[in-house]
Amino acid sequence: MHRSFLSSALIASLLVGLATGLFFSGSAHARLAQRLPRPKKASTELRQKISRGRGHERVRVIVQPQHAWNSAIDAALKESGATTARHYRNLNFRVLNLSADAAVALSARSDISFVSLDKEVRTLGHLSSTTGADAVRAASGSTSGPLDGSAIGIAVLDSGIDTNHNVFGGSSGGNRVVVSQDFTGENRTDDPYGHGTHVASIAAGNGVISCGKYEGVAPNASIINLRVLNSEGIGSTSGLLSALDWILSNRAAYNIRVVNMSLGVPAVESYKTDPLCLTVRGLVAAGIVVVAAAGNTGKDGDGNKVYGRIHSPGNEPSALTVGASNTFGTDTRSDDEITTYSSRGPTRSFTEDESGSKTFDNILKPDLVAPGNKVVDAEAVNNHIVTQNPQLDAHVSEVPGRQMMILSGTSMATPAVAGAAALVLQANPSLTPNMVKAILMYTAQPLPGFNTFEQGAGQLNLEGAVRLAGLVRTDLNNETAVGAPLLTSETLPAPETNIAGYTFSWSRGILVGNTYAVGTDLISKYQKIYGSGFLLSDGVITGDGVITGDSTMLTDGLSFGTQIMTSNGVITGDGMPILNVSDLLTYGGLQDGYLLGDGVITGDGVITGDGVITGDLILQAQMAEINGDDTMAMQIDPDLGGECSGN
Repeated sequence: MHRSFLSSALIASLLVGLATGLFFSGSAHARLAQRLPRPKKASTELRQKISRGRGHERVRVIVQPQHAWNSAIDAALKESGATTARHYRNLNFRVLNLSADAAVALSARSDISFVSLDKEVRTLGHLSSTTGADAVRAASGSTSGPLDGSAIGIAVLDSGIDTNHNVFGGSSGGNRVVVSQDFTGENRTDDPYGHGTHVASIAAGNGVISCGKYEGVAPNASIINLRVLNSEGIGSTSGLLSALDWILSNRAAYNIRVVNMSLGVPAVESYKTDPLCLTVRGLVAAGIVVVAAAGNTGKDGDGNKVYGRIHSPGNEPSALTVGASNTFGTDTRSDDEITTYSSRGPTRSFTEDESGSKTFDNILKPDLVAPGNKVVDAEAVNNHIVTQNPQLDAHVSEVPGRQMMILSGTSMATPAVAGAAALVLQANPSLTPNMVKAILMYTAQPLPGFNTFEQGAGQLNLEGAVRLAGLVRTDLNNETAVGAPLLTSETLPAPETNIAGYTFSWSRGILVGNTYAVGTDLISKYQKIYGSGFLLSDGVITGDGVITGDSTMLTDGLSFGTQIMTSNGVITGDGMPILNVSDLLTYGGLQDGYLLGDGVITGDGVITGDGVITGDLILQAQMAEINGDDTMAMQIDPDLGGECSGN
């Protein structure tokens, strides 16, 4: 029987060809760099304003100096008529108001690294059982207490939180929303829009409504409410940076170990210059797991699959980027699929040199997927989304503070992973963000029929992740030698999990930049890339289609790239190709200028009853995460407002 395969060499050459660049090392790289045009240091969107005759218009930009701010830059800013809109305590950026012409001229200075437009940020929009959270709590010992996120802080950057909702009460009384801050300028931290309350409850809602039917993943975690989206669900990059800056200053006070960002902007400029991506990397280096939504642009207005539409900051390699799966309302995972709207990789953010040549990042994303379709969870009182779309009320209760609503999208999948990260860290607080990310990918369930660009390593599996995390040594650090024992036991955990009567195998691999690594050495031997200050792709080198491991970062017992093209859930590499080259180009997601030409996403965001996406990024009634794309109605039991009696 004839089978069609794409070899690892073809995979590598495809990615390299798409990136319009090659990997070099040593003196050869230096000689090539001298001949290459210098990269442009102003974002594409900013330069397009000038090309369209709008250079005189004042804009808000985020400026990155080459090193430190100095008097020469200050003098140039004064001469250009720039005014400072925002400083940061921990970030080496300034937000300025000046003309587009002056902003681009500023970028030409040798002491300026990059100038970005301050872009608009928007939302991208049975759970405890199907993710494995219930199994984790049932298995946790009575001496250590249940794994419920206790003492772990999850920062939710969203539209605010209705702290009066009952799902945010603590197991011993009090409210688990321990602090609230506003970064929108509206001077309020509640949730008039309605998105943030729903997101926070997926990550950390308790089980008091309908006797635990809608319990969050980490139901006793502390919640840090950082409001970055206003009453219409809109924010700015500079406001989002302010919230991340606040986290860097206050992470110790609230033990913030996880950040959830169910929002994003079009990923146009490369993660290497995007201030949002650079800041996310700083948080990860500081020991914080940053979980970001992939986006809801997995198909166009005609229902065709589209590749290459991962949003920022989900395009940042150090972020844990999450797509959405569809459980069809059942606990068993045998029928789970990827939602049609979940954004696919690879990342298509890019750098551009003076000749106009683009080099695309082409990072494999998302990292994994989690249930995100028709999720029932907390409804903020009188919120905009339900007021405009009353069909989204789940009819669980008529009592304020107990009402629930239904939303779909990668925004819903992201907090499920954020809650999972909190449980993994509770099981082993010594883990670095890179280790948390690797564990979640290694134990994920590959979903049959879906490729790596759609699902990453696979669907979230909390049972396996917590079991593996508990075996990792607690004395590891950046000085630990590559190849040293990673686990406290020489016996590796069984690489399979049973949830709701269905047994599935783990992926046994992790995404590492432009390729995929597999092998038991990933969990039996310490890898340098698991330390702080590294990327999981560090040490993986490509050239002439050959992918190997760098022994200073990775052990030699790993295989790279052989699994990328399998989609049938079999890890042996003998599955059918996930994606033909002709399909990749036919779908259009990787064509130059498609989506990324001017940073405006059309045909994005409005998901109607059958999952068909219409409209554009400026959403009517913000319908990005409303009806989803499954055909099974959720079974909702009414809750009349009384407390659970244990049945």
